[in-house]
Amino acid sequence: MKITAITQQEKLKSRYSIYVDGKYAFSLSDTALLDSKLVVGQELTKDEVGKFKELSKEDKLYGQILRYTALRLRSRWELEVYMQRKDIPLPLQQQLLNKLSNLGILDDYKFAESWVRNRRLLKSSSRRRLSLELRQKHIPDEIIQQVLAEDETDEQAMLRELIARKRKQAKYQDDTKLMQYLARQGFSYNDIKFVLNEE
Repeated sequence: MKITAITQQEKLKSRYSIYVDGKYAFSLSDTALLDSKLVVGQELTKDEVGKFKELSKEDKLYGQILRYTALRLRSRWELEVYMQRKDIPLPLQQQLLNKLSNLGILDDYKFAESWVRNRRLLKSSSRRRLSLELRQKHIPDEIIQQVLAEDETDEQAMLRELIARKRKQAKYQDDTKLMQYLARQGFSYNDIKFVLNEE
């Protein structure tokens, strides 16, 4: 069995189709192709073609996972759920998770840090709310505590700004409604009362 052609795919430019004896056999990403050292004219046994077909499946899944993590950082748990939805066998899941961890792509501390930073920029989220959101992403408590301890946001100053913004809306002229909203955002009753009394 001989490799008769290696061509770049039209839709996925980072993948290459490998033809054996004039027929499509499997595809590999550019990185996997370089690692495999396959060239046109190379002879392969039936077993080798079978192994490359397996590698092709794993390589395709790895590419999908990389695209999923490129959208935003993911927690380890989110990736595990994603791989379960894709019906990836458990041993391969572990292999892929280890690979991503070794590359620094999968890191719950970095994820938590990024989550807190982005939530602080996009919306006035209390520490309690951030802690709850990170727990929902199955981040270990020690990482949550460490990341929130390193966060230097002045929660009362943020609460003042949030109250000032909400006071511009008619429905939040009522103190009870405003307090209920702020409590849902995870702010403590004492902090809410303290800042409202300042008004």
